[in-house]
Amino acid sequence: MRGTDHPVGSVAATGASEGFSGAAAAVTAAFGDATRREIYLSMPDGSGMTAGEVARSFELHPNVARHHLDKLAAGGYLEVTIDHAGTGAGRPSKRYRRSGGVDALPVPPRSDALVVTLLARALALLPPETAEAMAVEVGEEYGRTLAAQMSPGDSQRSLRSAMAAVAEALTAHGFAARAERRDSATAVVRDQCPFGDLVGSYPVLCALDQGMVQGLLSGLCGDAVPLQISSRALGDAACTSVAG
Repeated sequence: MRGTDHPVGSVAATGASEGFSGAAAAVTAAFGDATRREIYLSMPDGSGMTAGEVARSFELHPNVARHHLDKLAAGGYLEVTIDHAGTGAGRPSKRYRRSGGVDALPVPPRSDALVVTLLARALALLPPETAEAMAVEVGEEYGRTLAAQMSPGDSQRSLRSAMAAVAEALTAHGFAARAERRDSATAVVRDQCPFGDLVGSYPVLCALDQGMVQGLLSGLCGDAVPLQISSRALGDAACTSVAG
């Protein structure tokens, strides 16, 4: 990802290809399961459904229904709210609704190469330390917002569960990420970057997804989690975030 000698047309073509691949990965993560597609397509507009209602409707175990719904929420296809009505004693249930009242199967938008290029050049005008801190802050704020949408009112998740959710959320945003165990730690590995070759010229962009991972983990675990970060654009073997 370090190459800077590509012609503009080549970089644009590569960016478009990676953008398409990122969108395909996001859609596959959310809708690659037939039952999950049916759950989304059968979701009533406005009222939405709880995991219990989905479980009864599709004859699923509640945990399986919740897994499908959380996958769709991680991709931004469902909004999650706390259902306080009619729950009686015990923990309130989560209600899942289609995001923005979307009626058709959504396809995540490709990253806009022009916007990313302008962002990278704007950050490059700042002192390196300032640019990196700003990028981390923006990514972290977005990650916290996304975590709140994924798990409103939830108690803290275990670190391993949170890292798996982080990988799903990153994949839905074009990073093609996966969680894997490493001895006593858990790593999120990004096999693809939606910034494409541009990150080789502007590695400060790596700070955006680093902040996003930190914000997601803080939101899901309830506290800041120390991370070990590596990036191909900075000369490392892989783009990873290791916690634990």
